[in-house]
Amino acid sequence: MEPDQAALDIDLLSASLRADTSDATAFVESLAVKLEDAIPQLVRVERRRNGMFGPKLVRRIVVDGAEQRLELETRNGLVETSCSRVSGGIVLKRRSMDMEAWVAALGEALATEARRSDTTRQALERLLTG
Repeated sequence: MEPDQAALDIDLLSASLRADTSDATAFVESLAVKLEDAIPQLVRVERRRNGMFGPKLVRRIVVDGAEQRLELETRNGLVETSCSRVSGGIVLKRRSMDMEAWVAALGEALATEARRSDTTRQALERLLTG
């Protein structure tokens, strides 16, 4: 396969991930499902019930790349995003990011993983076309 065919368009991927960030809860829920489907080996999603009988909602999304960890946390309707430099499973440096920068970093991390794994590339292509 040609390198151009294996590469994903980072801008297109980021745009797909960012599709509707106006409703933070819907965005986070949708993103969690997409990531769980596309890269289950790299993502951890924590859900918590909102009240005793309420639906389980995403509390945290963690995406582990080669040398970075991207985290998204929801608290009281607010979304916090961060990126950490990781070595040997140990977080060396963590910094907060705004949502736009986090989505862009996530798109780059996914595109990098897609270049390494044909299975991931195919899953991400389905995410973009589905």
